[in-house]
Amino acid sequence: MPEVDYDKNRLEQELIYYIEKLDINEEKQRLTNHLKYFMDTMNEGHGQGKKLGFIAQEMGREINTTGSKSNQAEMQNIVVRMKDELEQIKNKCLTCYNSTLYV
Repeated sequence: MPEVDYDKNRLEQELIYYIEKLDINEEKQRLTNHLKYFMDTMNEGHGQGKKLGFIAQEMGREINTTGSKSNQAEMQNIVVRMKDELEQIKNKCLTCYNSTLYV
């Protein structure tokens, strides 16, 4: 096999770029923070539906980013389940918000 001349620094930069692109640790941390904020907001009591909806929207962004970075079928399945659960949460938030408008 003939030896190929290449820039080792450039190869290292490219490898780091692709490894970072596949890393979902930052998204997991942000999603964890959003979930905690969501739970804290729920515990604040009545009239938080709209705020919960906004937090759920942020959670959706993290879930979508996680899905776009994943190349594994099992992770894609988890992302689909998370999206389904989040959609149910959003609907409940909307219902809570709408019910406070007419009280």
